[in-house]
Amino acid sequence: MRRGRFRPAGAALAALLLTGCAQFAGPAGPPAAGVPARADGQDRATPPVLDHVRTTDGVVFLTYDDGADRDPRLTALIRERRLPVTLFLTDTVAGPEYGHFARLRSAGASLQNHTLDHRSLPGLPYAGQRAEICGQQTKLRSRFGVRPRLLRPPHGRYDPTTLRAAADCGITAVVLWRAALTADGDLTYTRGAPHLQPGDIVSVTAPARTEELLRRIEERGLRVGRLEDYLPRPGPAARSGPPGPSSPSGV
Repeated sequence: MRRGRFRPAGAALAALLLTGCAQFAGPAGPPAAGVPARADGQDRATPPVLDHVRTTDGVVFLTYDDGADRDPRLTALIRERRLPVTLFLTDTVAGPEYGHFARLRSAGASLQNHTLDHRSLPGLPYAGQRAEICGQQTKLRSRFGVRPRLLRPPHGRYDPTTLRAAADCGITAVVLWRAALTADGDLTYTRGAPHLQPGDIVSVTAPARTEELLRRIEERGLRVGRLEDYLPRPGPAARSGPPGPSSPSGV
């Protein structure tokens, strides 16, 4: 494997476009925090869009889309190491295996929203986007007893209507990625430094290479953190991050 290779922006984009769901098409620069949006006659702040979390802790966050974690090697890693990975589930892909995901959740995985049918959201009317997001919220709550607060829009694509619908469905952050592990084992970056940094959100599009990725993370003196613990919690009593010296917040 070609370790630590960094592809320039053009090559990185081309690689991402070949990896299915992990097709970054969000803002050209750093994702920005949400702004107030009118919903049902009331002002409601839209969720921030994140590809990185500000923290002094030596952690990165591993994320997987659709139902990729059914790869047996990844399943074994999650269960043996109790990896706090984040799984963004699409109902039409992951639904038949929800029992499997329940077991992974008990081993430390976090289950979050990736919409009902994996439709590209930008351009859909509000009602269509809300149905995709809220529909999966209902499915996951019914099956697992928790209401996800994180959304990864399919292909990383969203528009202002997506943020409004997400807020109305109870989503508190839209999660993209700064780094992506591609099928050939390369790490590509959407922006910034060409290496893993504390707080990076990583989209793992090649689950079978997770163990290799863990070695590279450890070589940089980092570890895998639980993304939810580093994001503000909803409500007036919310903490800005986990106990400790850091006070993480989104870019």
